Amino acid sequence: MSGFEFVKKHNEGFVKEAGVVQKTRNSSTWRFILADKRAIFAISVLVILSVASLLAFLTPYDQNALSIQDKLLPPSGSHWFGTDDHGRDYFTRVLYGGRISIAVGVLSMIIAIVVGTLAGTISGYFGGVIDNLMMRFLDIFMSIPSFFLLMILNAYLKPGIGNIIVIIGLLSWMDVARIVRAETLTLKGREFVMYAQSSGAGFMRIILKHIIPNAIPSIVVAASLNVAGAILTESALSFLGLGVQQPNTSWGSMLNNAQGYMGDATYLAIFPGLLILLTILSFNILGDVFRKAMAR
Repeated sequence: MSGFEFVKKHNEGFVKEAGVVQKTRNSSTWRFILADKRAIFAISVLVILSVASLLAFLTPYDQNALSIQDKLLPPSGSHWFGTDDHGRDYFTRVLYGGRISIAVGVLSMIIAIVVGTLAGTISGYFGGVIDNLMMRFLDIFMSIPSFFLLMILNAYLKPGIGNIIVIIGLLSWMDVARIVRAETLTLKGREFVMYAQSSGAGFMRIILKHIIPNAIPSIVVAASLNVAGAILTESALSFLGLGVQQPNTSWGSMLNNAQGYMGDATYLAIFPGLLILLTILSFNILGDVFRKAMAR
């Protein structure tokens, strides 16, 4: 066996071993997360809210059916969350509002993760001039008050859920890029990446097969925090009347509508506000648990 073949065989064995170690570590991380009571609570809350929102059509009421004679009824057996100022069943509207709030959070998070992961891996992998240019661009982008920019863009564009998702996603990828870049800088110095480079593998193959899969734990942490921020941003926009427009509803728009009835029907603000709190708290708990699991 020649020296080159020996080194190649040794490196291939190392790559396989590194893959086994990474799988074992990932399995241990998930066991740690599932053993945490806070994580179980957060996952349970998110699953219950998501399933309930998806099954909102099973309620006996139409979310947009007006009934003026039944307006502002307090919570009861027939209307669990009461009725709003137009006599619509509030429980039904809360469930449909959850669909939009959670969907906006998840879909805008996916956009932010995709853009941030690509930017972070390319910047960290190539380094040099490319890294400096991308990081300076990112610094400039982060110096702009994103919420006010989001308000301006949303005011000029046609109101719609799709526009809200895209705008929030494209204005929240910077933190993801920084996290992924830091992971990429660490991973590109590892032996299995260096072996892939010496074997003639292209940069896209290295990024997609070696760097991104090994950066997934950090990406998951960023995603959990990002989706919570996206839901809060959508709620703030809708609260200001710049988000979801009628006849659609979200938890933020329901809070906006509840402002005029705080004295007579406090429950109009309590229910959507409590669900926003529980959802964001659950995602933040998951992010914290993931962070601790990675630090082990």
